[in-house]
Amino acid sequence: MTEKTTKENVMHNSIQIDKVTLNVGAGKDQHILEKGIKLLTKLTDKKPIKTTSKHRIATWGIRIGLPIGCKVTVRGNDAKALLNKLLIGVDNKLNPRCFDNKGNFSFGVKDYIEVEGMKYDPDIGMMGFEVCVTLKRKGTRVKQRSRKPSILGKRQSISKEEAQAFVKDNYNVIFTTGREEEE
Repeated sequence: MTEKTTKENVMHNSIQIDKVTLNVGAGKDQHILEKGIKLLTKLTDKKPIKTTSKHRIATWGIRIGLPIGCKVTVRGNDAKALLNKLLIGVDNKLNPRCFDNKGNFSFGVKDYIEVEGMKYDPDIGMMGFEVCVTLKRKGTRVKQRSRKPSILGKRQSISKEEAQAFVKDNYNVIFTTGREEEE
């Protein structure tokens, strides 16, 4: 009779970091926005871009096209090294609610001086930022290529549990609910 041999799918089991995006929200205060740009430049050695509002919110004094934040995206080996530093800044603890169902996760860093290698800068002051990490599997390029893009199958997507296992195995992350710190 025939034995079922299961081969391990290399493409399916290889989860990688696609990109790490750092974001600082400033609202309508342009002074905070300039500080945020300095902070992101200092963290990543890349030039951040300003994000503009798409809606008018009269009570907050925000109009369409007003710069309200800045962000920078880091990819490749720089993203892996930066993520390692940022996770050390939050003591390698993440809440399981930080993960979505598409293989992405995000967390906040309250003060940039918690990040490894960063020192207080009086020009910036005390400021926090948000970190968004996008994970991918090998083979996702077929969706993004310009010639004959294709739809990815359901097995190509990354589940919440797979993303948590990846982060736990590669970055020694401990999952907490946040209630342990309050007690």
